[in-house]
Amino acid sequence: MLHELDYDDSDAPAIGLVPPGVTWDDVYDHIKIAHHPLLVALDDGADHAGAYWDGTKMIVAEDLGPDEDEAVAEFRELLRERGEH
Repeated sequence: MLHELDYDDSDAPAIGLVPPGVTWDDVYDHIKIAHHPLLVALDDGADHAGAYWDGTKMIVAEDLGPDEDEAVAEFRELLRERGEH
């Protein structure tokens, strides 16, 4: 489990913000247990990807862009389209 994550809970669903340097194995382990979406900072924050649990596996939404606020908004919209609240 990832500890001490920041969250963007300004709207639903709340999204955990993973800092650069966290491995995909750690992200997978966290999502498999906690089942809440995470925004992963890639390449020292140069880009972001969203990760969420679909009930059986982790799904990664790539290319959410370098701006964290815009990436959160885009990822949140994708999650809502998939029925996440």
